[in-house]
Amino acid sequence: MTGGPAADLVVIAKEPVPGRVKTRLSPAYTPVEAAALAEACLRDTLAAVAAARAVRRTLVLEGAPGPWLPEGFVVLAQRGGGLDERLAHAFTDAYAGRPLVLIGMDTPQVTPALLGRACRGLARRDAMFGPAADGGFWLLGLRRPDAALLRGVPMSRPGTGAAQLRRLLAAGLRVGTLPELIDVDTAADAATVAACARDGRFAAAVRALGPRTVPA
Repeated sequence: MTGGPAADLVVIAKEPVPGRVKTRLSPAYTPVEAAALAEACLRDTLAAVAAARAVRRTLVLEGAPGPWLPEGFVVLAQRGGGLDERLAHAFTDAYAGRPLVLIGMDTPQVTPALLGRACRGLARRDAMFGPAADGGFWLLGLRRPDAALLRGVPMSRPGTGAAQLRRLLAAGLRVGTLPELIDVDTAADAATVAACARDGRFAAAVRALGPRTVPA
């Protein structure tokens, strides 16, 4: 297991239901296929969290748990309207007096080592930030959650990551950064991530579904 300080890990995710997840994978993939890839993403993410050292592991979920959920996770329901509010509530609801590291379900290539690095960073810094290649962010760690750090940050835009980082720095926080990762949103993303993390369930699912034409 990856070493780290006393910290909690949180995954915010949607139940992998066709037509409700990974809709940007279509039309290259059907809604059923996109949901299968979403489930593989989620399984790989939860496996990495399960293998990383943490005091508590929490899944903040929109929907219902399924057979993809391993043992050892506390499950909480998502609250709030926009993603900024749901992230703020996730931090508040999962907080138990320890630093929190939160990730989504879109980076199946994440490793226990990267999560451990984020946890260790919170021993020296107030926040840890993992930028995503699409301009968003794949990880946010906070020593002490504060809803004001998230509410009002414009989400799901090319400038989301930069806006979130500015919010952290404007609050006077000492911020550590992690390597940039690719979020799986499009068929091109899926092909790239599957090629660089070939041993996971996600890569196996991409191979099983076969090559797809990526829309221009």
